[in-house]
Amino acid sequence: MVKPGWTVNLSLATLAVFMAFMTPIQILLPLQLEHIDPQDKNAALSLVTGLGALVAVLANPIAGAWSDRTTSRFGRRRPWILGGALAGAAGLAVTASQHTVAGVAVGWCLAQAGLNAMLAGVTTPIADRVPLGQRAQVSGWTGLMQSVGLVVGALITTTLVTGVGSGYGTLAVLTVALALPFVLCHGEPALPRALRPAFDARAFARSFWVSPRQHPDFGWAWLTRFLINLGNALGTLYLFYFLADAVHYGDPGTGVLILTLIYTLCAAVTAVPVGALSDRVGRRKGFVVLCSVVMTAAALLLALVHTWPSALAAAAVLGAGYGIYLAVDQALVTQVLPQAADRAKDLGVINIANSGPQVLAPALASPIIAHLGGYTGLYVAAALAILAGGFLVRRIRGVA
Repeated sequence: MVKPGWTVNLSLATLAVFMAFMTPIQILLPLQLEHIDPQDKNAALSLVTGLGALVAVLANPIAGAWSDRTTSRFGRRRPWILGGALAGAAGLAVTASQHTVAGVAVGWCLAQAGLNAMLAGVTTPIADRVPLGQRAQVSGWTGLMQSVGLVVGALITTTLVTGVGSGYGTLAVLTVALALPFVLCHGEPALPRALRPAFDARAFARSFWVSPRQHPDFGWAWLTRFLINLGNALGTLYLFYFLADAVHYGDPGTGVLILTLIYTLCAAVTAVPVGALSDRVGRRKGFVVLCSVVMTAAALLLALVHTWPSALAAAAVLGAGYGIYLAVDQALVTQVLPQAADRAKDLGVINIANSGPQVLAPALASPIIAHLGGYTGLYVAAALAILAGGFLVRRIRGVA
């Protein structure tokens, strides 16, 4: 059994990652790019976030694989958590200083590389250290940090500091500061050098392919996560512009903050209790199906009604559904990993299903908005992706 302090400090490190990820995507990058290129802000945001997500697709599993092979006396995960935090903070500082779309793209790619190395470190301790009967509850707390990170980041960048540059700078400092409690307070066994396999470049490259034929449950879990996160990315990537252009909300930055607060509170209401319930009954898949139905309803509400009250209602419903998902998804994934020696690498491959949608969503969203029904078409597409993910989770056989 892991102690509450361990869970709290891992949650703080996870908060740091997602605060640094999500706040720029939702608030700082749209503001920065709107100032740089107001005529083509949608295309610029798609380019920057798409390139950053492409870096994330590569960086996360590679960092995870090297984490599995790290023989530092400080353990396998903590050096990557701290090193990734420092590199991610440096990337945020570079992004803040840019005045062209190309410069912002370079800075954001650097930030994504560092933050994904950190993410590889913070996602693996649950599989390394947490007993099966605790995993959904611990996953509920760490998963909730995705939403809490955006709330904290939005509060900082809309109320506590002024200006895009100071927003990036504050996030950079907090990314490192919030990583330190877990890094400094919780030791982990070192990997003996004798147990580290000899490096073979071809074998290392081949290891990133996990055959869905040989490991079908891993494949279905990956596809389920990909589709649900694709729907979530389609629904949230253009939220700032949706409020400005479709809802005609006067202050879209504040609007994003309000919606995120509601979303997070509703996610908190469901995430931890559902995690505890999932651990108690020993079931995961039914909760994923439930979350997909709830989230689909929220996406359809956004698709059909473009008003501020409907956006508030959709945020509440979407948050409740995503809270259910956060509670059980990570616990489910840890139960389908092919082998213990490659946990961080395999979780990195799974995490491509988080970052991959960030690459695909901009490529899909921009033409959907332009040619396939505007924001109505965008949120219908989000609903279909989420519903498909909930349907396919039933194909997993080795988890109840």
